[in-house]
Amino acid sequence: MRIIDLHCYPNTAEWIACQQPYVDALAQYWGRGWVAKDEADVVADFAAAGVEAVLVALDLETTVHTPPCSNDYVHAMQQRHSDRIIQSWAAVDPFKGEAAIAEAEHAINDLGMLGFHFHPIMGHYAVNDRALYPLFEAIDALKVPVMIDVGTTGMGAGMPGGMGAKIRHAHPQAIDELAADFPNLKIIAAHPGWPWVDEMTAVALHKGNVFWELSGWAPKYFPAQLKVDARSRLREKVMFGSDYPSLPYERILREWHELNYSDDVMEGIFHGNAERALGL
Repeated sequence: MRIIDLHCYPNTAEWIACQQPYVDALAQYWGRGWVAKDEADVVADFAAAGVEAVLVALDLETTVHTPPCSNDYVHAMQQRHSDRIIQSWAAVDPFKGEAAIAEAEHAINDLGMLGFHFHPIMGHYAVNDRALYPLFEAIDALKVPVMIDVGTTGMGAGMPGGMGAKIRHAHPQAIDELAADFPNLKIIAAHPGWPWVDEMTAVALHKGNVFWELSGWAPKYFPAQLKVDARSRLREKVMFGSDYPSLPYERILREWHELNYSDDVMEGIFHGNAERALGL
């Protein structure tokens, strides 16, 4: 069965460096650190798992003052391994104003990337902030999708003040409002959205332009209602993502299969819904 992984990070030194000081804080919270891999080893991980990866760029320059894991960098990595990395999500720092819009146009018009990923908690913004709407108007005009993290994150967890990050920025309400204000914008909510899983379910059901990939959690810990909804009323909305390298593929894929969904449901989650909604 084809497996499209919509949420993979490069896991290289450049990607880890762009997230400091969050990375050191997360290592303290988890009790283990991230260790950068060579590009070839990252691609080998995808191949061993049998996934077709979609890479994610990251730009937190305004928030943490580190160089981005840039669109050009991620696109180049994807192009070098296009048989295993089939596309990539671009990133823009919304606080960069006109420069962010120019970078968005470069990512799509020049690089041909899939769309844009937003990490509201790490970036310190909510996507329904009207000050950011000129950027979303530009993205809407480019006719590409966005993937937006929803729910809490380990980034800043356990640190005084959460290192300034506010989990409320990633509430499903922000996606609901963005989807209502931009009905032609295809939105993929990323992660299960805890502690607002029911609210995210409501948004995904109500908004025809909202989909949901459930990366970053071991499937055995999905809330009981979400396990039911993913095979029933959300079966055409849910997509697969891993949040690589957060969890090992062996565990994620094994626990997805242990949910005992029918082949038809798994075909949709692992590839069919992404093929239909994103043209992959």
